[in-house]
This record gives sequence, structure tokens and C-alpha cells, in this order.
Amino acid sequence: PARFLCMDEISTGLDSSTTYQIINYMSHAVHTTDATMIISLLQPTPETFDLFDDIILLSEGRIVYQGPRDDVLQFFEGLGFKCPQRKCVADFLQEVTSVKDQEQYWSRKDRPYGYVSASQFVDQFSSFPTGQTLYDELAVPYDRKRAHPAALVTERYGISNWELFMVCLSREWLLIKRNAPLYVFKVIQITVMSIVAFTVFFRTEMEPGSLMGGAKFYGALFFSLVTVMFNGTSELALTVLRLPVFFKQRDALFYPPWAFSLPIWLLRIPLCFVESLIWVSLTYYTIGFAPQPTRFFRQFLAFFALQQMSLALLRFISVLARTLVVACCLGTSTLLLVFVLGGFIIARDDLPPWMIWGYYISPMTYGQNAIAINEFLDERWSTPNTDLRYPEPTVGRVLLRTRGMFTDENMYWVCIAALFAFSILFHICFTVALTYLNPYGDPKSSSSSIDEEVKKVSKVDSAVKKGMVLPFTPLSLSFDQVNYYVDMPADMKKRGIQEDKLQLLRDVEGAFRPGVLTALVGESGAGKTTLMDVLAGRKTGGYVEGNINVSGYPKNQTTFARICGYCEQIDIHSPHVTVYESISYSALLRLSSEVDEETRKMFIEEVMELIELQPLRNTLVGMPGVSGLSTEQRKRLTVAVELVANPSIIFMDEPTSGLDARAAAIVMRTVRNTVDTGRTVVCTIHQPSIDIFEAFDELMLLKRGGQVIYAGSLGHQSGHLIKYFEAVAGIPKIREGQNPATWMLDITTPAVEALLKIDFAEIYANSDMHRKNQELVKRFSYPEEGSKDLQFPTKYAQSFFTQCRACLWKHNLSYWRNPLYNSIRFFTTIGVGLVFGAIFWKKGNQISKLQDLMNLLGGMFSAVVFLGGMNACAAQAVVDVERTVYYREKATGMYSALPYAFAQVGIETIYVGIQTLIYSLLLYSMIGFEWTAGRFLWFYFFVFMCFIYFTAYGMMLVSLTPNYQIAAVILSFFLNCWNLFSGFLIPRTQIPIWWRWYYWSSPVSWTIYGLITSQIGGKRNPVEIPGFGSVDLNDFLEVYLGFRYDFLGIVSAVHVLWGIFFCVMFALGIKFLNFQKR
Repeated sequence: PARFLCMDEISTGLDSSTTYQIINYMSHAVHTTDATMIISLLQPTPETFDLFDDIILLSEGRIVYQGPRDDVLQFFEGLGFKCPQRKCVADFLQEVTSVKDQEQYWSRKDRPYGYVSASQFVDQFSSFPTGQTLYDELAVPYDRKRAHPAALVTERYGISNWELFMVCLSREWLLIKRNAPLYVFKVIQITVMSIVAFTVFFRTEMEPGSLMGGAKFYGALFFSLVTVMFNGTSELALTVLRLPVFFKQRDALFYPPWAFSLPIWLLRIPLCFVESLIWVSLTYYTIGFAPQPTRFFRQFLAFFALQQMSLALLRFISVLARTLVVACCLGTSTLLLVFVLGGFIIARDDLPPWMIWGYYISPMTYGQNAIAINEFLDERWSTPNTDLRYPEPTVGRVLLRTRGMFTDENMYWVCIAALFAFSILFHICFTVALTYLNPYGDPKSSSSSIDEEVKKVSKVDSAVKKGMVLPFTPLSLSFDQVNYYVDMPADMKKRGIQEDKLQLLRDVEGAFRPGVLTALVGESGAGKTTLMDVLAGRKTGGYVEGNINVSGYPKNQTTFARICGYCEQIDIHSPHVTVYESISYSALLRLSSEVDEETRKMFIEEVMELIELQPLRNTLVGMPGVSGLSTEQRKRLTVAVELVANPSIIFMDEPTSGLDARAAAIVMRTVRNTVDTGRTVVCTIHQPSIDIFEAFDELMLLKRGGQVIYAGSLGHQSGHLIKYFEAVAGIPKIREGQNPATWMLDITTPAVEALLKIDFAEIYANSDMHRKNQELVKRFSYPEEGSKDLQFPTKYAQSFFTQCRACLWKHNLSYWRNPLYNSIRFFTTIGVGLVFGAIFWKKGNQISKLQDLMNLLGGMFSAVVFLGGMNACAAQAVVDVERTVYYREKATGMYSALPYAFAQVGIETIYVGIQTLIYSLLLYSMIGFEWTAGRFLWFYFFVFMCFIYFTAYGMMLVSLTPNYQIAAVILSFFLNCWNLFSGFLIPRTQIPIWWRWYYWSSPVSWTIYGLITSQIGGKRNPVEIPGFGSVDLNDFLEVYLGFRYDFLGIVSAVHVLWGIFFCVMFALGIKFLNFQKR
């Protein structure tokens, strides 16, 4: 076991009693095993603090004190600073080094106070006996002879390489089992796609042995490659989402990167085997490929090798990208190049000489060649060639030669070896990237320190005393016999529990009043947050019973949301707007439309002053733990965003969780200022210090099971609380200096109840306090004479137009300040445009044979499908982040779903328009289409609408699914269907009649139709068709592809309808579906 342990803020989210038990165990472990342990804690209670032997006090990056805990107060008293009697020593130590808080602890009243800096403390510590002893010990080198050979670890990892591998392998297998629904879905997806494939390319519709029939077989083979490769795109999201944990464990030397990557590779082999076998088994003979069994197994081997390569490539890209947005863009553009240079989109012989190297480094080349050689060198393709333009003896070799494929049977095995070599290469690159790359961003906040803010913050007492600019109506909240149930979890039913429902709250009653700060306290799992969610109307599931009244009137959630603020435990904000913009946005949408702009701005400034956010007004909110605001600053922003709505009742879920004592004190001062304005404020709280606990006026204490065991005033120095529980027989008296909150939680545990054979809920139910509370609830359950129920003329504070304007304003800022999304998108667009332009250089005006036309068709197909797919994938990651913010804002009644959807679609449309313009200018000029205004505008329109419906489709899937991973898997499934029925792999005229309807249901088919017809439709130049001779181009388009030039108007109208349809579905999904589980 480890003998030196470092633990950072391990008490976050735990109640004080649980924290004490954990640290107490750690203390015994240290003393018993002679281990070394360093622990940092936030807001430790006196009891927990007293468990430590030594203290290290840091200030401004310097050690102010290091030594025995018993001597630390003596050190500061010697400098004139004394800890008050009921002050937690840990809180005192943090505040005595602070610019703002130090003066209050100055005890030498006969001398003037002067600020003592961290460097001065350090100098004083060097002359303190404890410091002198420490420095003397450090001055003498450690005698190595005294050390045991095993004292220092000589191995980099704690176990052998084989054990490391087996541990990581077992964990990977566990993750696969727990992710089983995803893999089952992938198997179902490839099964469904294989059924679609063989019903489209059904053997009775195929014509083996002919040149025209070979085109359909090529389409079937290429679609098989695309499906098998794209079935692994979910690996992008799965890998990226695992990286934060991997980087943490790698840096902590849990295991080497190869031990992480190798099990992933090995355990995906059976999955690849199953998926490839399903595809080949269902499609091979039903499509009508070469009937020999050996060729069946050779095609299976090719698909298996291709999928291995694809997964390794996608994992490598994921580590290079390290974020979902970059992974989507980089992954899509890489797959695009791999496909385009693979020999099917454009034949090898038609590539420009300077791009031929790309053909040989594309893994797709070897996959395409392997399956093409396996098929077209079969005996049934040995029909003699009668077309003298192709110097090959058989039809099969002509089909291979026209595509620039290899014509030697032995090249099949070379291609298989190349695919496995690529797989090994990409896996090695994946492991190397895991070894040397680090996560983006700095895990520390980039915002200013508290002391820096303090220098700029003005006093807020005067603001509180003079009242707020905007008046509000003080309101009370009373509730009686509140019960809450959820469906019994499946794992509990497996343990033999017969009930259908699990009760989390039981007959809870109480009243919260204006100007009174109430604390909701209880051990972890007691139901504090559950009660708050029920009262605030934030629960999205479960069953609620009971009466809830607002100033005597039954609560109506629609109107209650207008006067209620809810500060969630997790601070959810849009990362790319500033503090001031976040608060302004909330004020604009939540204050009444009767409030003029000048008054609203004054109120915003007043709230920022009250919450002490003025120094941070222009700071970007950022991502938690990566950039922007610190945890404490985010808490204050959360309070400000709710307070600026001018609510009468505010709920705060653990506002001090995750904060140190000084930061918690700032937040609680904010909360106290809010209460002093006359509002009703309720907070859940986990492990409060004495100062924070006694800042509350009243307490509601819950025990596990959701039952109230105390509800009343705390009293001076928690006197009422202490008196109530000390009156219970068997309860030990509180020790002098002990934190009442810790004592209260310690004596009300289930273990104490079992020991004393009492039920605190029953004691409370029979107490005078309960009877007084019943009278209080009864009094607040009826409206006061002359009062009116809450009524608003409209559901939302602002008009539909104002909601749209505000949402557009915020989304515009969010997109403009999100360079990771937009810069990558535009950079990829330019890069793909240049590469495509180079590959298809001047192909637009060189159509003299069928292969020229197929090259152009393939170019248009690839140009829009892959970049459109990139837009859809990247937009999903952005929409998924903003959806979390939307859920919070929707619950507060800020706006309806339609303005939000309109704003996000509108901003995307602007950026897509710019993206399309760049792409169209590059592609149109380099491909060499006819430069006329009409044809160029048609080209721009079809590409623009294609990118729009792809982007809207990706957004729609996020709104209709619970998480990003499922949305990504569904996206890849339908993209495969769209590709199959696009008219490129198999022309509409050759699609079986039972599937032809889906051709018109594929948006991509309309785009290919529009692009090809608008650029070369109506042209009469001759085109050489193998086996048919010279054919008029326009006639060939109509007969073979089914493209009519006079149909362009309808095609353009359908594009608009597709875009509108997906946007409307996105809006409806956002409006009616809520996947937040509360």
C-alpha cells in the first residue's frame, strides 16, 4: 500500500459528520502504519481540524507556518493576532493572512495596527522556535545510512507490466459490459443497414458479367466500405469523453499509456469480428457477389481489416483533437480525404499527377482494391471484352482498369497486409499521442484572486439600507403534508423489496418567511435538495403530494417561476459571455417589460455591487476548472443571475459547497445582504463552519428518509437548537467550542437512534415546536385580508420579439467568442476546398466519357456530404453544451422554446452562409465550372441549403435524444442511408421499385440532383459510354440518372422545405422534451 498520500479537498459534497469520520480513520491509519499523509480541506470544522498533527499554512504561494497544530495560535498571538473564542481555528488561519480580514484579529489595542504581509509572516516564522527547529532539520542532510533500502520506490509503477495490463483489461471489459446498450445498438444498426443494402442491391436486380452491371456492383462494394467504416464513428465521442480521467490517472502513474490503449484495441477485435460477420453474412449472397466460399471469407477478412484500421484511426484522431468539436471536424475531414483518394470517388488515373501520392497513402485504397479484386477477378467476370478502347481480355479486368485498380490476384493479400499495417501504425500513433499530449487549458482559474477583488469592491451596507431601485412584493411560502415518491429502482427490487414506489419525503411541513434566512440541513441523502426541488417546481419526474401555498394562495408553477429564483448547486452558465452580459441577459428577459432600459441598467449595477461582482464585470465566465471564473466567483454569479430577476423567494442549493472558508464567507455575506432586502431565502448546506451556521436565522433539519426532526429558530449561539436536543434523554452535551452543526449531525444519526431506541421524527412530531410550526403553517396557508393572488398578463415577462432579440444577442456573442468551434470549421472548410479543388482540377469542363461524369458526380457527392456531416457533428457538441444552460433558463421562465431555437438556428445560418461563400468560391473556380452568374448562384444556393439542413439535422438529433453519444450514433446511421440513396452509389432509375420512394426522402439526393443539373444540365456535348458508344450528355442525364434540367425549381423548393422541417423539429424537441433527470 502507498505510504505517502496526498489528498486534495476530499470533503467537497460531504456533510461535516461524514468528513469527521473519514479524517478520524485517516488519523488512525497514519499513526498505526507510520504513513505520511497531507490533506487539504475546505471549511474543516473544529473537531476535524483537531484531528491533524501538523499544519501547513500557505499564503501567496509561500509557507507562513509549518509545524504542530498546538503551536500555531501561539505563533500568531506572538505577532498580535488572536483567535476569538467561538471562531474555528482553520477559518482564523485563512483570514488572518487576508488583506480584508486581518485587522479584526488585532489584539494589541495599545499599538496601531499595520498590515502584516505573507513575506513578513515568513520572516517571523524563521525566528519562532518551531520555525527554527524546522530550518535546523532542513540544514542537516539526511543520513542515507538510516534509510531502509525499501524506503524509496525504484519502480515507476506499483505492479508488474503483466498485472498492469490485466487490471486495465478487466476494467475495459467492465466498461464494455456497462456500455452494452451502445454496442447492441451498433449491432442492430449494422444489421438494419445490411438488410437495407441487400434489398437495394438485390441479386435479381444485378447483372454480373457486363460493364453496366459492374457499376452497380461497384456501388454495392463502396457502400459496404462506407457503412463498415462509419459504424465506428461513435469511437470519437467515446474516446474523447474518457480522456480527462485517463490524463489524471496517467499523470498519477496509475498505469502507462500502452496499458490503457492495448486492452481497448484487443477487446474491440471481437466486436469488429461480429459486426463484419453480420454484414458479410447478410449481404454477400443476397446481393449476388462471387459465389465461391473462399471469396466470401476473403471479403469478410477485408472488411474486418478495414474496420480495425478505421477504429484505430478514429481513436488516434480523438487523442489529437481532445475535444468533441475538434474531433468531429478533424475526424470528418480525415475520413473525407481517405475516401476521396481511395479510388472510387475519382479513379486513380484521373487524379492530377501532383496528387497521386495521396492515392497510395490512403487506407481506403487498399480496402477498395481488396474487395474489388476479390469480386471482379472471379470466373463469372471473365466474359471477353469487346470494347477495343480498353486493352484488357475480360470484362472484370476492364472494370478494374477503368477505376485504376490493381489487376493482379496476388495484390489482394498485399492490400490486406497494408490494412493491418495501417491498423498497427495508427494504434502506435494513438499510444504515442496518449504518452506525450496533455489536455487543453489550465486546470486553474484565470480570474483574479479574492484579495485583488477586495481592493476594488465598495461597501454594500449603504446599498442594503437604502433599498433596491426596483420594488418587490415580499412573499411567504408554506407547505403541508408534502410527500415525494419515485419508482422503485430496479436494483432495489432485485434485493427483494416489493413496493412499487420509493418515498423520499415524508409528511414535511413548514413555512419560509420574508427577511428570514433558513437553512435546510441533513446528512447526505436526507432529502434536502429533493425538498427544495419539489417546493420550487423543478422536479421532472416522480410523484408529489401535499399542499404548497404562496402567501396563502395555492402555488401555480407558471406564475411562481416569475417570482422565484433558484441557485443550483452546479453553476451552469454560457461559457463565452462575460459576467455583466450574463446578468444583463437575465435581467432583460426576467424583469417586467414595464421596466425601462435606464432603470434596468441601474438595477443591474446595484445587484453587481450587492454581490461584489463589479471587478469581474468584463471577465468571461469560461468553462468550470478550465478557464474564466473560479468556483466561488461562479457561485456569486449564479446568485446575481437569479437576484437580478427581482424575485421575492430565492432557493439556494449548497451555495458554499466546494469553497474555502474565505470564499464561503463572501458568498454568505452576499446571501445575508439579499435577505436583508426583505426577500425569503432558503439554503441547503452541508458542512458549515460555526460562523456560517450561525449566520442563519432558522433551521429545518431532515433525517434520512425525508422526515423533519427540527424546524425552528437557532437562537443566539445556536442556543435554541442545543437546548432542544440536550433535552432528549441520552443525548451527550455539546463540548465547549464544538461546532453546533457537527454536534447536531453526530447525535441524530441512525446509529444513535438505534442505540438509544428513539425516533427523532417522532420526538419532533410530539413537541411544542411542531405544534407552533403547525400554527405557523396554518396562518400562512390563508391569504391576508386585502391581498391578491399572483397574476401576470402574459406567461413570460417579455414579448416574443424581445425574447428573440435577447436570445440572438447572446448566441451571437457565444458563437463569436468560440474560436475552437468557428475557427476549426472555417479552417477545415478552406482546407477541404483547396484539396478538393486540387483533386478535381478543371474536371467541370472535361466531360467526354462516362468516367469523367462519374468523377464529377463523385466529387459533388463528397464535397457536400462530408463537409455537411462535419457541420452536423460539430454543431451537436455545441448544442449539447448550450442545452444544459437552456434547461436552467427555461425552468426560470425566461423565454419560450421558439425564440431560443430561432436564435440558435439564425446564428448558425449566418456562419453557414459565410462558410458556403468561402467554399463555393474555392471549389467553383478550381473545378472549372462555367462562370455565369446564374450557374454560380445555383451552386451557392444548393451548397448553402445542404449545409443548413445538415446542421439543423444535427441540432435536431440533440434535441430529440438524451445525450451526445446517442445523437452521434443515430447521425451516422441516417447519414449512411442518405448516402446510399443519394443517386451516386446507385442511380434512381436503377433503384428497386420498393425503395425508390426513399430516394425522394433523402435530402442528399436532392442536393446531388440540383448541383449536377444546374452545372451540366442542358448541355448537348457527346459522352463515350462503354458498350454503347457516343451519347448526348443531357439525354444520358435524363435516361441513366433521371436528372431533368426543367425540374430545378422544384428541387430548390424542396431544399428550403428540408431546412425548415429540421429546424422546426429542433424547436419542437427543445420545447417538449426534457431529458434532465431531477
